[in-house]
Order: sequence, then structure tokens, then C-alpha cells
Amino acid sequence: MKDQIKLKLSTLLNNSSIVIQCHDTPDADAIAAGFALYDYFCSLGKPARLVYSGKNTIDKPNLLLMIAALSIPIEQTEHPHVDGLLITVDCQFGAGNVSRLREDAENVVIIDHHRQEIFDIPRSEVHPKLGSCATLVWAMLQEESTYSIPQQVQTALYYGLFTDTNSLAEVGHPSDKDMLESLTPDLSLINRMKNANITLADMETAGLALLRTSHNAAFNYSVTAVKPCDPNILGFVSDLAIQVDAVSSCVVFNTINQGIKFSVRSCIQDVMANEMAAFIAADVGSGGGHVSKAGGFIAESALRLREPTLSAEAFLLKRVHQYFTDFDIINSRNHTLDTTAMSRYQKRPVTLGYVPTLDLTESGNEIRVRTLEGDVDILASDSVYVMIGIQGEVYPIERAVFEASYDPADAPISLLAEYTPRVYLRASEQNFEILERAKGCVARSHVSVLATLTDKPTKVFTKWHDVGYFAGQPGDYLVLKESDPNDVYLVKSEIFAQLYEPC
Repeated sequence: MKDQIKLKLSTLLNNSSIVIQCHDTPDADAIAAGFALYDYFCSLGKPARLVYSGKNTIDKPNLLLMIAALSIPIEQTEHPHVDGLLITVDCQFGAGNVSRLREDAENVVIIDHHRQEIFDIPRSEVHPKLGSCATLVWAMLQEESTYSIPQQVQTALYYGLFTDTNSLAEVGHPSDKDMLESLTPDLSLINRMKNANITLADMETAGLALLRTSHNAAFNYSVTAVKPCDPNILGFVSDLAIQVDAVSSCVVFNTINQGIKFSVRSCIQDVMANEMAAFIAADVGSGGGHVSKAGGFIAESALRLREPTLSAEAFLLKRVHQYFTDFDIINSRNHTLDTTAMSRYQKRPVTLGYVPTLDLTESGNEIRVRTLEGDVDILASDSVYVMIGIQGEVYPIERAVFEASYDPADAPISLLAEYTPRVYLRASEQNFEILERAKGCVARSHVSVLATLTDKPTKVFTKWHDVGYFAGQPGDYLVLKESDPNDVYLVKSEIFAQLYEPC
């Protein structure tokens, strides 16, 4: 994540004054991100203000408690112009959910985690895959060696992620998880704010939503619309819906500023909520989370470009139904693949990474490797190694298979990843980037596989994972190792040609 940050906060210190603006009717994430920036600039002696605009004054009990308990100096302003640097957080200058505090776009910075919709601001740090803007600001603060995050700011950042990811149920990006691991918030205050989050009006909203649910009996899924409300209500309704005996997966949504917020739940192995959320939001937003709990956001502007006439509910019903009808499902342990239709390939001499698990911890200890695709849990053993692919993908491999397929190499590891995988060791409470312990290896030329292009979305249950599956899109490659017909996996289309060549 840090490798992807282009804007350094320290480069903004030459401004005489700084105004940090949340979107109109700010939520906990906007307030937290803005407060962290405010504290950073003030700690270095720069005059700064934290503001929001619009007609509505902050009145939610949890936000009022947050502001008072953490001494957050946020102020409501209708001033039509600000001098100095203007930073919009959790929103984008010129978008419909934030008032313009200046006519021109000069000396403006955007820091946001929603899908980009404003493209003419040169200094924009926009990362839509993150669960919160608080995470983005935290990552930017990690780059600043002159600043140590005080506990009240850590508490705000934690709560910002907490509220924007449905009580952490929708945390999916590894940087979100890294922030949670690093923070030491005031948990007693977090609990107080959690218990001040739902009003009687919210309870009524939840009850009315359950009265109008679309249910599909063939696939046991439901889609429920909720009137505009706090995003946490979506999770509350989802948790109720998934307990219905005729529902094995559900989507609950509402329309908010500039788009659709939705929550996903699943209680069956064939549907991972995080993967379903990503499928729903493909090309129009972002989605992710955990295997059983996830969620996402769909940008109104992107939705109108793709589906000009569909309502939010009609679009979600269409996407959810596509999800259940479009996928091929392959179980590597009992598949019946037609190998005569597959072509033979051999691995190219690309330098990959590997680590014997005993180089990470003692035998029998649990290893958690954090990747962009999710956490991978591996039990340390003399017979198990960890492989690291060129896009940062991580998977276990039997030592005997590794020794028969790869040769050690001194060349640098070819890693082109948005996020460098990190190792978390529960036994010793250590964490570090896996490349610190990794060695290079190159596949032997005689190792061959059979592969074919997929023509529809595909789920593969591999021999290495008893729970969950890997999902691919049309154009990805389904690969079967000739030496082990039960070793079936998917390779993304954009990297297949880098790893394999026709025999």
C-alpha cells in the first residue's frame, strides 16, 4: 500500500494555512480522517481548520460523543471561500456531496477512498479498494517519520474504519487489517460509541425493511431495500435476514450520497460473501470483506453509464441473479474436466519467491500471510513451503513438489504487486514483510501443465483449501498440473503469458 501512495503530506507544509473539509453531513470516517490530518499539521506548527458545510448539523449521538470525547475541533461553515490549501477528505472537490468552499480548483488536494469521479485535480490520492478514508490517511501518516499518532487520533481512525465497514465485517483490504493491527485505541470509548449508534428511528427502519424482501427460492437468496439510514443498519438487517431458514445468502442495500451502499451475508461454502460483493460491484464500484460478512459501494455515476434506466433495486437483483447462474464450479478433488480440450504449456523461467515455513516459525505454529486477496493460514511444517507469485499471490506447496519442480535462483524476485504480503506469527506476536525471508526460485522447464481459457466466471475449490475457493473471470486460465490431476487452479489472464509458454 505504501508503495502506491504518490502524495507525501510533508510536501504540503509550505502552505501558510490549511483547511480540511469533510463532506456535507459528515460521518465518523470523514471526521476521523480529517481529525488525523488536522493533528498532523498542528503538531508541526501549521495553522489548520477542520470544517464541514451544508444545511445539516451533526446530530447523531455516536458522532457527538466521538467529537466531545476526543476533543475534535470540527466546525460547520457556510463561508464561500477559504484561503490557503483546501484538502477534501472522504469526498472529492466538485462532487455533489460536498459544498464548494472556493470557486477555483487551484491549491486543492483530494484524499478519498471512493471511486474516482473528479479527474482534474492533480494532487489526488484516491484508493477505492480501501475500507475507509481513515485507512488511507493512516497509510500516509506511516510515511512521515516526524509524526507519532497520539491515542485519541488512533481511536478516531479505528472508529472511522469500524463504522465504514459495518463493525469491521467488511474489512477486506490488507492495509485495513494492517492498520487495525497497529492501533491501540481506547476500547472503552469505542464500546460507548457503538452503543450510541442505533436510534429508535433506526429500529423502525430495520423492521419496515424486513417486510419488503425479494426472495429467490431456487438459490435461497434474498435482496432487501432499506430506506436511507446509517450504514450500520444494513449490517443489522443482514444479520437478521441470514438467520431465516430459507435464506443462505442475502444482500441488503440503501441509496446514499452519490450511490448505493450494500451489505452481504452468506452461510454456505459455495458463496463467499467477500467474493460475491466484489462481483456485484464489478465495473461500477468496489466490494469486499470476509467469507461470511462483506459489503460494498456502487457509484451512481458509474451505474448510470452502465445501466441508464435500471433502479438500484433492479440492478442489484440482476447482478445477484447473474452471480448464481453464471458461475462454473470445479472441485479439484472430484472434477471431471475434459483434458482433451486443454492445451499443454510449460513454465517460463520467471523468478518467483519461496520460503520454507520453518524459516518463519517453529513446527506446528500457525502462520498467517496477509495478501491483497485475503489472509492465508498455513501450519508450519518441514514438509510445507510458501510460494510467492509475481502479483503477490501466496499459496502453500509440498516440499517434495517444490523440489521436483523448482530450482533455487539468485536473481531478484519478480514481484509486481499493489501490496507486499506480510507474515503474522501469533506465537511470537511478530509481523514482517514476507520478502524479508524469501528466496528466489525458477521453475524447471520440464514441468508441464494443461490449461484452457474460461468462458464464464469460475469457482475452483483447490486441494490446498478445505474452506473457500478461488474465483476467476472469463478469460482467466483454468490450469491442471499433469503430474497431479487433483492440483487444479486458476491463473489471471494478465499474468498467464508471463508464467507459461506453449510446449
